[in-house]
Amino acid sequence: MISAEHKTSAKDAMQFALDKGANKVRISISSGSRCIFRYRDKELDKLQQASENSMEIELFVDQRYGTYSTNRMDKESLYRFIASAIESTRYLDKDPMRMLPEPSRYYKGNQFALNTYDKEFENVKVDTKLALARNTVDEVYGTDPRIISIMGEYFDADSFLYMISSNGFEGETAHSVYSLFASVAIKDSGDARPSASWCEAALHFNNLKKDGTGTTACKKALQKLGQTKIRSGKYLMLLDNTQSEQLLTPLLYAMNGYALQQKKSFLINKSGEKIISEKVTVIDNPHIEGAFGARMFDGEGVATVKRNLIEKGVLNTYFIDTYISAKLNIPPTVSSPSIVEFELGTRSHEQILSSIDKGIWVTGFNGGNSNSSTGDFSFGIEGFLIENGTLQKPVNEMNITGNLLTLWNNVVEIGNDPKLNSSKRTPSILFDDVDFSGL
Repeated sequence: MISAEHKTSAKDAMQFALDKGANKVRISISSGSRCIFRYRDKELDKLQQASENSMEIELFVDQRYGTYSTNRMDKESLYRFIASAIESTRYLDKDPMRMLPEPSRYYKGNQFALNTYDKEFENVKVDTKLALARNTVDEVYGTDPRIISIMGEYFDADSFLYMISSNGFEGETAHSVYSLFASVAIKDSGDARPSASWCEAALHFNNLKKDGTGTTACKKALQKLGQTKIRSGKYLMLLDNTQSEQLLTPLLYAMNGYALQQKKSFLINKSGEKIISEKVTVIDNPHIEGAFGARMFDGEGVATVKRNLIEKGVLNTYFIDTYISAKLNIPPTVSSPSIVEFELGTRSHEQILSSIDKGIWVTGFNGGNSNSSTGDFSFGIEGFLIENGTLQKPVNEMNITGNLLTLWNNVVEIGNDPKLNSSKRTPSILFDDVDFSGL
């Protein structure tokens, strides 16, 4: 946690900056730790532990704005640093749009109500962490002669933030995360070396699934044996819930105020319009207790609220922080999404797959890009050909191309299986009329 001493230092530093000529100030203190234990086959390959502690100081000086950071928080060094930063800020060009949020928009309440920090974080033993990393390898080591290499990794981290501003905000957050990751490479015919990975993650150690990470990665790798291209054409595309984020992220980026202001968004002037299929409702739901991405306030201290980002295909809002609000002369919202989830359908991944006469289940993306200004995209994919509701063969070295708005207008069905170990809770999604390039 952020110590009482450091909180006092932040308050004193803020007052010092105001006394030295800053008109407004925002100060954030962040601290945290992380560790990684990684095995390659039977050997411990990486052991890393680190901690950090820093202060970020945002200065608003005579319509000029500068941001500075330091990890030296003794009074003499800190005050000398702030005095120098204020003088440096005065050399910057004026930017009168830089300001703090209106105090009425700040969050005021219990900062720790969302249960995002595991109070037992410091009690997890190193031996336990090492054993978990080693177990991800042991689960599959020697089980199949085609296995070339196995990597198993344990990761954990905690992070704390304390933020104050000179116009009345004071808030703090605490987060923890644990994960197990495994990657398995196998030998196929010729020079092919398919590989697959799997990850389990949780905010609380007791909720972390501690078995099966290695076996799941191995199973997925073995399923790729015999990967091939198939004929180019338009297919139904069943997007795995672990991959749906890849096509959601460009939509969210296009809703970002900076992209709008820089004319790098294909959603400029689209607010209130139907942009994608009416089957799609996307929600920012920031107050789910114990969930990845849960928060009571954003990076400016502005209170978060549940809101429909896209409602039955209609774009409802953008992510507009205080600066972009002033630049574009539009009302502010929040600076970024918190927990993004879909209004779910009624069928599972298996039920949707079994109903497909001919299509491709996309289980991974292999490079590619999308144009944030136009929405045009090209992504490499891998997955499985589906015929008559069953998997026929694994496919790879194929591309999907098109435009994101066209693609999202072709949504056939939303699954009921959201991915929960991410702040983007994406389900399986079925798209029609997707252009696949192969043979």
